[in-house]
Amino acid sequence: MNKSELIDAMASDAGISKSAAKHALDSFTNHVGSALSKGGRVSLVGFGSFSVSRRAARDGRNPQTGATIKIAAKNVVKFKAGSDLNAKVA
Repeated sequence: MNKSELIDAMASDAGISKSAAKHALDSFTNHVGSALSKGGRVSLVGFGSFSVSRRAARDGRNPQTGATIKIAAKNVVKFKAGSDLNAKVA
C-alpha cells in the first residue's frame, strides 16, 4: 500500500474527503517526525512504537573497488510493532 492508497482507505473508512484524509496523514507524519527529531518516542498502544537510536561510526567497503571507507555516525528511526499489529500479521 502506498500513500495515496492509504489516503483513499482512510477517507473511505472515516467518511471524510480525500483532502481531509491527506491533511490528517500529513499532520500525523509531521508530528511524529517532530517528536523524534527532539529525541522523543512515539507510542501507539497496540500498533507500535517509534524511537530514535544512535548508529556508531564504522568502516565499510566500496563494493566496486573494495576500498575501505568511513561511514559516519548518525541517528536512525526504529519501529517496534505492537501486539495487535503482530497478531494481524501472524
